Amino acid sequence: KKDIPAVNFLIHEIHCRRNIEICPFCSDSIPKCEMKNHIESEHVQVTCKCRMKIENSLLKDHEASACPLRPVLCQFCDIPLAFNKLQEHESYCGARTEPCGACGRNVLLRDLREHPRVCG
Repeated sequence: KKDIPAVNFLIHEIHCRRNIEICPFCSDSIPKCEMKNHIESEHVQVTCKCRMKIENSLLKDHEASACPLRPVLCQFCDIPLAFNKLQEHESYCGARTEPCGACGRNVLLRDLREHPRVCG
């Protein structure tokens, strides 16, 4: 899968056929002696804390961006929560009030960013 000078092509092709294998799962070129280890470390199915089965090589990305149990911070109180609990928590948390420093009115936390536009 790489450009090889024409002069070296025959020797390179012989070397590749003898020593390199294409992974059936990810199509990467892997040395034949490392294929078993590659499959066991990269393509073995593992179970995430959310109980989803996923390839080991994809687990870090899943945990960072797709897992419903990944930790996220509430935009109002900065408490870490599981992503699947965030909406319910922020709905409750954003309904709390704080007094506006300029007008003194109690303002919902979820409206605090927009309040300066309409502040008396």
